[in-house]
Amino acid sequence: MPDLLVVGDSLAFHGPERPCPADEPRLWPNLAAARLGGRAELVARAGWTARHAWSAVAGDPRVWAALPRVGAVVLGVSGMDSLPSPLPTALRELIPVLRPDGLRRAARAGYRAAQPRLAPALARLPGGGPATLPPRLTVAYLERCRAGVHALRPGLPVVALLPSVHRATDYGFAHPHRAATEDAIRRWAAGVPAVSVLDVPALVGGHVLGGHGNPDGMHWGWDGHAAVGEALAALLGAP
Repeated sequence: MPDLLVVGDSLAFHGPERPCPADEPRLWPNLAAARLGGRAELVARAGWTARHAWSAVAGDPRVWAALPRVGAVVLGVSGMDSLPSPLPTALRELIPVLRPDGLRRAARAGYRAAQPRLAPALARLPGGGPATLPPRLTVAYLERCRAGVHALRPGLPVVALLPSVHRATDYGFAHPHRAATEDAIRRWAAGVPAVSVLDVPALVGGHVLGGHGNPDGMHWGWDGHAAVGEALAALLGAP
């Protein structure tokens, strides 16, 4: 099996203590690629959703360079999509560009202080309140990624990761949209060619919810990375 192209969020490069360089061998993309006899090309940033994944597939020259040689594409997003977003995503993403600096710092601090209280309160609303990206949009952007990949490499295996679980105080332990996002991804994957899903919650649920991952309650320890890496390699045909 040639190399893997992984388009992901911080779960692809964040370890039990801190973010890691992309070539850290204990990260799940690198573990899976090594089991398959190749290497991982990781295109990822913290907070990325399926919308950001599509932007990368469509506009990142690293993706264009990797696609001709990889044996599979892994869409390691959807976890952020399914998180509650008390402030509309478009407004929240403007916080880093606010000026002057004092206004930006105040807005960030205010949002971080309010989010742990607002997220569980809004989760009690019908439909669970606002999500970072609604499930219908998650699958719409995943389909754009798939279609773009298959326009260049028809039949290339595409793997979509199902949204992980969390116990994060930053979100008030609320995760009302996870099940709906998972269901939407499963239904999408069942209806398109050359797409499979990796059941991430089944692999890391006990690890995360048992408090064995990162203290932030979202990211995984090395055991979680190992479980996902091994399962992904097996899904793609590793012996």
